Amino acid sequence: MDFRLSEDQLMFKKMFADFCTKEIRPRGEHIDQAEEPPVELLQKAVDQGFWAALVPEELEGCGLDTYTYMLMLEELGRADLSTALILSVHNSLVVKPLLEHGTEEQREKYLEALAFGEMLGAFALTEAGAGSDAAALSMEAQRNGEGYVLNGTKIWVTNGAQAGLILVFARAPEGITAFLVEAETPGLTVGYREKTLGLRGAACNTLYFEQVAVPVGNRLGEEGQGLKIALQALDLSRLGMAALALGAAERSLEEAVKFSMEHIQFSVPIAQKQIIQNYIADAKAQIEALRCLVTHTAWLADTGQEFSQEASITKLFGARAATQVADRMLQVHGGYGYMKEYAIERYYRDCRALEIAEGTNQIQQFLIAKDIYQAEGLDIRP
Repeated sequence: MDFRLSEDQLMFKKMFADFCTKEIRPRGEHIDQAEEPPVELLQKAVDQGFWAALVPEELEGCGLDTYTYMLMLEELGRADLSTALILSVHNSLVVKPLLEHGTEEQREKYLEALAFGEMLGAFALTEAGAGSDAAALSMEAQRNGEGYVLNGTKIWVTNGAQAGLILVFARAPEGITAFLVEAETPGLTVGYREKTLGLRGAACNTLYFEQVAVPVGNRLGEEGQGLKIALQALDLSRLGMAALALGAAERSLEEAVKFSMEHIQFSVPIAQKQIIQNYIADAKAQIEALRCLVTHTAWLADTGQEFSQEASITKLFGARAATQVADRMLQVHGGYGYMKEYAIERYYRDCRALEIAEGTNQIQQFLIAKDIYQAEGLDIRP
C-alpha cells in the first residue's frame, strides 16, 4: 500500500485548506452563536465543488475518490464542525446512495441540483423508537396505485429544514424501502428544531409525513432494499465522521499549542512545563493513529473491498480521540478554555456529539463484536 498523496490529491488538499481557512474558519464562532446553518457560506462552497465532491467528472462533478473526499472532510472539520456535518450528510448520505442505487432518470432529475447548490440533501432514518435499532422503524409506505403514501414521523433529521431532497426510509409491504422525497411535497411538514449542546450551526429537525404521495419513480432501489441502502450509506458516513474527528482533533491541538506558547505562568510559557508537553504529545499520537485508520479504511473503499467493520472501528476510535483530545486541550487552556472567547470551548462541545452521531460508540462496539463472533459461528444481539 502506498499512501503518498498524488499530485491531484495534493492539489485538492491545498484547495480545500485554502477555502476552509479563508472562508469558513473565521466564521466558526458566529455560526455557533447564531445557531443557524451558514447559508451564504454553503453557497460559496458550491463553487469549490464541495457539494459535488462524489459526483463523477463525466457528470460535471469533482469525481473524488474516497481518500480525497476524506481529505476534504478533514479540512472542513478543522475549520468548523457544524459546516462539515452539513456537507458530510449531503454527500455521504444522499448523493452517494443516489449514485449507487438511483435509476438513470433519478440521477438526471436530481444530481445536477444536488451538485450545484439548488438542493441540499437530508437523510431521514431515525424515529423515536428506531434510533440505534434502525430495523425497528414504523413509518409506513402504503401502495397506492402507481405510487406510495407515506405516514409517520422522523426525528434528528440533519439539514431537514434546509433540504430540497430528503432520502426517507419507510416500511413498505415488502419491507423497509428508500424514497426520494422533495421538500415541497404536500403533506410534509418541518417541525421542531432541536436545541443542542454543540454543532449548533447544523440544524436537526423533526419531520412529519401525513399522506405524503411519492411516485414509484422516486423509490430508490427495489422495495425491501431500504435497510441495505441505509447501512451501506452509513458505512461511508461513519468513515466521514472519523475524518471530521481527525480535523477537529488537529484544530484542538493547534489551539492548545498556540495558547501554551503565549500564556505565561511562573515567569515562563506553560509550554515549558512537562505536564503540558505530555498532553500535547499524547494528542499528537492519537491524531496520527486516527489518520492511519482513516487512510487505511479509505483505501479499502477505493479498492472495492468490504470496509463496514473498519468504518465502525475508525468511527469509534475517531470519536473517542477527538473528544479526549478536545478535553485535554481545554485543560491546557485552564480557565480560559471555559470561556467562549476561545475556540477550544466550541470544539469541546462539538466533539462530544461525534460519540453519538451516525451510531453511538456503544453501537459501533456491538457491530465490531458482532462481526468477530459471527466469524466464529455465534450470532449475538445488542
